[in-house]
Amino acid sequence: MTMITSLATAASPVGRRIATPAAQATATATAAVAVAVATPSTLAPALASTPEATPSFRSFSTERPPRAPSISTRITDLFGCEHPIVLPGMSWISTPELVAAVSNAGGVGILATGPLSACETRASIRRVRSLLRDPDLPFGIGATLLMPGAHENAGVALEEEVPVVNVSLGKAGWIRDGLDAYGGKLLATVTNRVHAAAAVESGADALMATGHEAAAHGGDVTSLVLVPALAGAFPETPLVAAGGFCDGRGLNAALVLGADAVAMGTRMAVTEESPLAGATKEAIVTAGEAETIYGDNFDGIPARVLATDASAKAMGSRPLPPVVAYRAFCAARGMGIPLWKVLPGLLTQWNKMYAVAQFGAATEAIVAATVGGDVAGKGVQFAGQCQGLIHDVPGVEDLVRRVVEESLAVQRAQAERHRRWPGGTHHGGDYYPFE
Repeated sequence: MTMITSLATAASPVGRRIATPAAQATATATAAVAVAVATPSTLAPALASTPEATPSFRSFSTERPPRAPSISTRITDLFGCEHPIVLPGMSWISTPELVAAVSNAGGVGILATGPLSACETRASIRRVRSLLRDPDLPFGIGATLLMPGAHENAGVALEEEVPVVNVSLGKAGWIRDGLDAYGGKLLATVTNRVHAAAAVESGADALMATGHEAAAHGGDVTSLVLVPALAGAFPETPLVAAGGFCDGRGLNAALVLGADAVAMGTRMAVTEESPLAGATKEAIVTAGEAETIYGDNFDGIPARVLATDASAKAMGSRPLPPVVAYRAFCAARGMGIPLWKVLPGLLTQWNKMYAVAQFGAATEAIVAATVGGDVAGKGVQFAGQCQGLIHDVPGVEDLVRRVVEESLAVQRAQAERHRRWPGGTHHGGDYYPFE
């Protein structure tokens, strides 16, 4: 199924026009709806005491337009990026154009491969490379290993020597082996300590901890608790915090909690380069932080979506077993999977097939909102609680610069408060945690 959307620029209630690309990339109706699961480290010191974990500031002198100073962390060192900011792989949003925009701005863009075939994944990877200002800039691909086609797409990424492979919901030992052949990095998305331990055991270079606030498939624990919990439990493993982060204040908070970077999904989805439909961008810009719904009836895995009549209905009840079986067969047929391969799964792995069937059923609603902008009708859009902090639609480079500059300004203001605090501070009036 190919859906092409061309939306006229619309005036937003916040005084800024919301623009979308003239054409939206292909969206295939598959059972796999890969999202940036932080979807996707226990109590660490506010900032680790080791030199490797202590953020510092550096300025980059390049031939490109002037940029804000960057914050150096273990993630920027590991991935070779300027800023500790990651674009997660959101289906139908994290396209080559948005991925390249984030990497060109100094972050790390993760390409969503859930809706893509192996051939489309290869073409998209090469498209990203063609858009990069520097061929050595880091980027990655996301693979939700539970979903059909994910292993093939991850294999393509290894063949193309993609710098970062972000995995979730599956064992990635074989991917680790493939990455070692060319020095690639494995980023594992987790939502709890058990999954984090398994990821570290399998050789993950870094973890992405997705808190309850996140769009799509966040965990049950908020970022405020999950991030320091995993930072303390796995102090040697760099950590990306996801869920609730959209500005410089959030970046500071993540660093103090023990993270080395933030992933910004909802925030990056509402940028000029994002292919998210204009009407959906506007719906997010005008929504409050409480206007989301979290539940597991939509696509079979606990997820957070923008609150609308359609999403409330979708989250309302689970389908009956016959409906699940029918959806599983339809999803398999759409992906060219023989039905005889589906039947044993229905009989012996009901929970997994249920999840796949739910993913397949959710695809149409997600595409309707993400690509078609139908948030007032049947569309359902993944969105995080930080939508209440999003009030504009900036360009990616401007956004990244703004986040970093705000981060620095907030840190300096906080340091000044400590210096002026009556009676001094615990550090003799010179407390500046990021120096």
